Amino acid sequence: MNDGLIDLFRHNAWASRRLLAVCTPLTSEQWNTTVAGTYGTILETMRHYLSAEAGYLRRLSGEQPSWDIEALSATPADFAGRIDELDARWMRFLSTPFDAERVHIVRWHDVGSRDVPAGVVLAQAIHHGNEHRSQIATILSQLGVTPPEWGLWDYAEDTDRAPRTVE
Repeated sequence: MNDGLIDLFRHNAWASRRLLAVCTPLTSEQWNTTVAGTYGTILETMRHYLSAEAGYLRRLSGEQPSWDIEALSATPADFAGRIDELDARWMRFLSTPFDAERVHIVRWHDVGSRDVPAGVVLAQAIHHGNEHRSQIATILSQLGVTPPEWGLWDYAEDTDRAPRTVE
C-alpha cells in the first residue's frame, strides 16, 4: 500500500549518506562554515535536518529515536548512525498502512497550532531534507568541495532500481 513512498524515503537516506561521505573528511573549520542564504553551518544544518526528520517520524509513528531530538551535541561521527536509524524506522513505519488524513496538531512557526494531515507531515520530511542538503551543497561549493550527485535518477541507477535494459 505504501510501496511508492518507500523509494522516496530510501532516496532520502541514500542522499544523506552520500552527503555525509563528502563531508566526513572536512576539517573542523569547514564543518563550521556557513554562507549567506543557508540555515547555518554544515554541522548545525545536518544536526537540524536529521533531528527534525526524527521529530516528523516520531509524530507519525509514536516511536522515539535512540537519541535526544532536542540535543545539539551531535557530532559528525554520530550522523551515520542517525541516518541508518531513521532509514530503518521509516521502513518499519511504511511497512504497514497508515491514514494519510489522520490529523496531527502542529505548533506553527508564528503562533498557535494547526491541524496537519499525516500526508503533509510526510511531504515535509522529504522536502525539509532536500532543502537542507541543498544548502549544505551550497556551502561545500563555496569551500571548493564538489557536492555529491543525489538526484532520483542517480539513486535509481546506484541502487539498481533502474537496471539497464538489454536491447
